[in-house]
Amino acid sequence: MRFHVPEMSCGHCTATITKEIAALDPLAKVTTDLEQQFVAVETALSPDEIVSAIKAAGYDATPT
Repeated sequence: MRFHVPEMSCGHCTATITKEIAALDPLAKVTTDLEQQFVAVETALSPDEIVSAIKAAGYDATPT
């Protein structure tokens, strides 16, 4: 699953997002692209759960 995270701009952003997703699914594989402002996640979680985790980290996210 891929998500656009327009406010993601630094390593701290990616670490915070990854931490929130890992709290829900420790086995999730999270890949971030700061230049394109995308987060890709391989997980059993639903897209809504991922969006909620990203929002809990303080960022808006839209599935793509």
